[in-house]
Amino acid sequence: MSSILQTAERSSHLDPSENVIFQRHLIAYKEAAKLVSGTILEIGSGEGYGVTELAPKSTKYIAVDKYDSPISEKLKDNNNIEFKQMNVPPLKGIEENSIDYVVTFQVIEHIQNDVQFVKEIYRVLKPGGKLILTTPNLLMSLSRNPWHTREYTPQSMRDILEISFADIEMNGVFGNEKIMQYYNANKKSVERIRKWDIFNLEKNMPRRLLQVPYDILNRFNRHKLQDKNESLVNDVKYTDYSISEMTDQCLDYFCIATK
Repeated sequence: MSSILQTAERSSHLDPSENVIFQRHLIAYKEAAKLVSGTILEIGSGEGYGVTELAPKSTKYIAVDKYDSPISEKLKDNNNIEFKQMNVPPLKGIEENSIDYVVTFQVIEHIQNDVQFVKEIYRVLKPGGKLILTTPNLLMSLSRNPWHTREYTPQSMRDILEISFADIEMNGVFGNEKIMQYYNANKKSVERIRKWDIFNLEKNMPRRLLQVPYDILNRFNRHKLQDKNESLVNDVKYTDYSISEMTDQCLDYFCIATK
């Protein structure tokens, strides 16, 4: 398996225990596919399932990721896809005013300099071009995620986008009753694990030192939830999620900002 899938942070359709979070990511791509056209830049292309959804909508597709990508050569050839491996920001080699849509899902929370990240996206977008962005809602997070540099409240999410963009649409990803049943079971499980953290290491340990134990416990917890209710985990589809106006109860933000 590619190195980009080695942590619990990257969801994969190959691991059934990750299906709930995988489908949560997939709904964002399904929604974006209704909106995009022209030259598309995806920042954080991961294992490439988003490329499959969006590249057929483009005249040119530029996929950027920190790690090498498993995007198939057949997909690249058929959809005029260019892959760039780089750390961002900046967006090296991408000209200003050259992109119709920037898509970046579950990425900004990992970026050290999020202000420069948003400014770089604004730079490369054409006038009238759009940024489509998702990131977790801090208010619904169940624990500290040490892979994230930060997470955002609804207001702080708007604030960071308003540094560059004036036209912003703030939506959220919501789950139906099935999704919230899983969320609540996960919440109870996390609370049981947290009882053993008598030294409050979750809050006090340096972020990088916490990443390995977080991965181990996260995977253990997901597999435990799957073992207890296999059908609940395996039967979730992206249609069990929806996107509508943001509230404090959304799982992720789904933001559209226009240059």
